[in-house]
Formats: sequence, structure tokens, C-alpha cells
Amino acid sequence: MSPLPNPDRSRSAPQSPPPLSLYPVELARNLRVESVSRLDPTPPFAVEDMAPVSAAVELMRREKVGCVLVTRAGRVVGLFTDRDLLTRVLATGLPLSAPMAECLTPNPVCVHPKDPVQVALKKMEKGGYRHLPVIDDANRPVGVLSVRRVMHYLVEHFPALVYNHPPDPQRYPDAAEGA
Repeated sequence: MSPLPNPDRSRSAPQSPPPLSLYPVELARNLRVESVSRLDPTPPFAVEDMAPVSAAVELMRREKVGCVLVTRAGRVVGLFTDRDLLTRVLATGLPLSAPMAECLTPNPVCVHPKDPVQVALKKMEKGGYRHLPVIDDANRPVGVLSVRRVMHYLVEHFPALVYNHPPDPQRYPDAAEGA
């Protein structure tokens, strides 16, 4: 490996990357200030708790989502994910005609649209959740926050932190990699 991208180039003007010490402060502030609604949660695809599992699977497949909310009278009572399908339905031999109430994750941890992003991230990390229902004050679903949405937010707002930097910014490969 060469210390410069082009070994023939002069060493007189080395380019240094932007100081990363500034970004964590900005990131921490934005996570405290910006709300969950800023992450643009996905629409709240939902099924009633007495609907068959097959209805939830079809909805997830049609909408290309990994999670649907389970409701009773328009209020969130549970969550059903692709992981629930594998572990609570298929692995146990439960028929797809079984009601959602038998295989949902009950009383999911939720966030409100005006909660800070930091609150949602802490809840996701603490519980190991990939999805959080976003609900209003009456417990009605308004969206679903996913890890994917969080990653889009981070990439959009803090690209210098997310995009790869070489392990040693002063060293570059001698030849281009890839196709």
C-alpha cells in the first residue's frame, strides 16, 4: 500500500479528513431535539386481533413490510413481525387460520410522534426491538418506526459519520478494488 492515492503525487499537500470530534456533539443535540415524526415512520398497517394469521402474512407480503400492528377497536394491543411468524407460528405448528391474539407480541413498547428520537433509540436498544409502534394519545396507531428509518435518518443527516473512511486516512490501496 502506498501512503498516497497516487504515488507520483507530491507529498506537500496532504488532505486531512474533517475533524470527527465536531459530529458527535451535533448528533447528540439533534437526537435530543428532533422528534420521532422527523424519521418519517411507515404507515401503520394493522389487522384486528381476531383476524387469522394468514391475513397478517398477506398484508406483510403485499406491503413489503416486516411488521404489522394488531389492534382491537382501533387501539394497538400487539405487534406481529416476521420473527413472530417463524417462532410462534411455523416453529410451533400453529395453523395460519389461528387468530392473531394467539401469536402476537402483546403490549408492545410504543413511542409518540413528538417523542425525541433519542427516546425511541434508547427503547429500541434496551429491548432489542427492530420496530416500534408510533401511537397518538388515544393509543391509536399513526405509524411504525423501524431500524431502517433510523439508519436513513443517520445517513441523511450525518453522512460524514456513516460513510466509510479508510482505517488510516493517510494510506490508500495501490490499485483500485472491485469491478
